[in-house]
Amino acid sequence: MSSHLTQLASRLDNIAPFHVMELAKMAAELERQGRHIIHMGIGEPDFTAAPSVLAAAAQAMADGKMQYTSATGLPELRAAIAAHYRDRYGVDVAPSRIVITAGASGALLLACAALVEKGAEVLMSDPSYPCNRHFVAAFDGSAKMIASGPEHRFQLSADMVRQNWGEQTRGVLLASPSNPTGTSIDEDELRKIVEVVRGKQGFTIVDEIYHGLRYDAAPFSALSLGDDVIVINSFSKYFNMTGWRLGWLVVPEALVQPVEKLAQNLFICASSLAQHAGLACFAPEAMAVYEARKAEFKRRRDYIVPALEELGFKVPVMPDGAFYVYADCSALSDDADKLTIAMLNEAGVVMVPGLDFGPSTAHQYVRISYATSMENLQEAIARLRIFLRQRT
Repeated sequence: MSSHLTQLASRLDNIAPFHVMELAKMAAELERQGRHIIHMGIGEPDFTAAPSVLAAAAQAMADGKMQYTSATGLPELRAAIAAHYRDRYGVDVAPSRIVITAGASGALLLACAALVEKGAEVLMSDPSYPCNRHFVAAFDGSAKMIASGPEHRFQLSADMVRQNWGEQTRGVLLASPSNPTGTSIDEDELRKIVEVVRGKQGFTIVDEIYHGLRYDAAPFSALSLGDDVIVINSFSKYFNMTGWRLGWLVVPEALVQPVEKLAQNLFICASSLAQHAGLACFAPEAMAVYEARKAEFKRRRDYIVPALEELGFKVPVMPDGAFYVYADCSALSDDADKLTIAMLNEAGVVMVPGLDFGPSTAHQYVRISYATSMENLQEAIARLRIFLRQRT
């Protein structure tokens, strides 16, 4: 019986592979050979869910709370998130505007399915998280990547949005704080961006999944800028629940029904077990744990940034959130990709080259994740000091 290759959809041509996964495979092979590898490439907290959240999950399982929920999620979880916005950010968000999703990825898929049509263009900063542009491509739109250097905190400005808005532009997709840079958009600048987009009758989507991990500013959510702003969030980063696949989407009232219809068909619902566990995240006991872990992330940031600069990396913008440092390595190498491979093979330290995050910083920058123990960070710096000394 002969076999043939099924013709694939052409949209796959617009979705690039994750180059960082090649590094991850190389690191795994070295570990199989017995090498000790320090991972500073993975964008995942080294903490797991708070003990009270794990207990809530176990109780929900014991109680058999594992049936489908409504497509928009458990009403009590939506209410808890609304209360969280009120208490932490001083923003009143109706629970009816909150849709519980299968992680932030599920939220972005729903938002793009609702708003991106064939040929639509969405403005994004370069550098930015690669999957964001691929969510747009999955619905036959295209991301217009706008070079956003350190002078702009690696973020879009209102002027950039105004200058790059074209006939096919339908909106902007922002991330604050950002992966890979750990930088946030200034509050006044974000307000100006929203005003520009509103004037163009476009949509503003703001990815706030690292929002709980902001270190140097008062809490501020883009939701305070108007009911037309769409916000993505997640239990993965601040709440340390990456594999639970639980997030949420806040949309204008007019979008609730269309998004619910999509969610019913695409996902049925987010994990019911994860939703019951997620409820426990907002209890004072769990929040105390998460705030202590946030303080630990800040302690690591305050160690790693000057340590990297002493080695010859340049950190042009102090990251104010998330757990990333975006460092200019051009004083050490003219090719970030080759440098990260050499650091892995010779020093046993994993970092991510700028290649995944956009062309403007592809060969000049590396992303460092400090979502690992202080002991690992100190050991990585010691190894890199020897590695770089041997290269000179």
